[in-house]
Amino acid sequence: MAAWGALLYLATTVRAEEQIFDFAPIHYATAALSDPISDLQKRMAQGNAEITFDDSSGYLPSLLKALNISPSSQILVFSRTSFQIKYIGPKTPRAIYFGDGIYVAWVQNGPMVEIASIDPRQGAVFYTLEQSRDKLPQFVRNDADCLQCHTSTQTQGVPGTMVRSMFTDDEGFPVLTAKQFTTNHRSPIAERWGGWYVSARQAEQAHMGNRVIDDPDEPGSFDTGQGKSALSLDAYFDTSRYLTPHSDIVALLVLEHQTHMHNLITRAGYRARIALHRQQEINQAAGRPDGELSSRTLKQIHRAGDALLRYMLFVDEAKLQGPIVGIDPGFVTAFGHPARRDEQGRSLRDLDLKTRLFKYPCSYLIHSPAFAELPDAVRNYVMDRLSAVVADRDADRDFAHLSVEDRKAIRAILITTLDAPLKRRINLTDPRDRSAAAR
Repeated sequence: MAAWGALLYLATTVRAEEQIFDFAPIHYATAALSDPISDLQKRMAQGNAEITFDDSSGYLPSLLKALNISPSSQILVFSRTSFQIKYIGPKTPRAIYFGDGIYVAWVQNGPMVEIASIDPRQGAVFYTLEQSRDKLPQFVRNDADCLQCHTSTQTQGVPGTMVRSMFTDDEGFPVLTAKQFTTNHRSPIAERWGGWYVSARQAEQAHMGNRVIDDPDEPGSFDTGQGKSALSLDAYFDTSRYLTPHSDIVALLVLEHQTHMHNLITRAGYRARIALHRQQEINQAAGRPDGELSSRTLKQIHRAGDALLRYMLFVDEAKLQGPIVGIDPGFVTAFGHPARRDEQGRSLRDLDLKTRLFKYPCSYLIHSPAFAELPDAVRNYVMDRLSAVVADRDADRDFAHLSVEDRKAIRAILITTLDAPLKRRINLTDPRDRSAAAR
């Protein structure tokens, strides 16, 4: 499966946890799924959806339309880090398109489309779609190959996705003696986008994108933070073969936040489910009440919840050193289109792009099915801590970066936009809201 920027042969697989995932309570390989691809397959089987083949890009345009993914989300990676390695390079980069819970990768002349689809309970589920006009389109689950890299320390030890930044030679092969980075919104811009194309209308900060190492035997001569964004990618490769000629910097920034956030949600869910399952077995063996939780169990659940909350509220986010303007306004429009807004029109999808990624630093994935379906024990813990933070009743210095105005805005947006069960926990942080929440 596509490594989404990770070295297929260098990722460290968490074998012990992978084995745990095959058994109760996770049942990763056998549990019923409700991810975007399994849902699309059901609709296709019922005659309510179809995907069609074209001579230029195969199933790609039709697939993106069926999944409601905007072509403007396109980002291009030229490092040879997919199992379709022979088709990828600086002249033929791999294109990745994404929505809130789905990632689609396409390679010129490649035999298949690669897909990572987020199931609310199971995390990333991996599929391939053969690029053949002569066969009925069929999504094939491909866990055996994909989990070798996609259940690793780089994905928080759960089935997930990641963005990697690395130095490559002029053919796109990773230079293994040079620095490599796993990227999320905490990563310094100077260490991002090695092996990726980056297009922008305005972006003053240097990074690792749009460059290769001329002499792989001297990797030290290629320092981080020397790459520049490009207004046009035409000088690097033939852009006419792609759905858009861009690899938008804003799409990259959003992708990096989203992939790690998905992994932390999945990790919190797995940790809670496993801890609760083990507690139930202990209770049964000891003749204790079913709902009794030990301090050890609570600690495991809360630790995973705290990591999720800190990332959700952009603790340690790398500060932007100057304004960023993407090359394709279509991405910003498409990303903001499904936004839930408060009475003042504010949304967690509103971008800042001056000093930070979002105007209101709380992840929009709090609205995702994956967050909603977290086990109560961890979701309620996260919501109660989040409620205390945005009500300015949590003295944890981790959240000192949130101004009073940030907290008020986030709270107002959440009260308006969250579904009833989660909204109630936000309301209950203020005694004046208790009667209204009860009603």
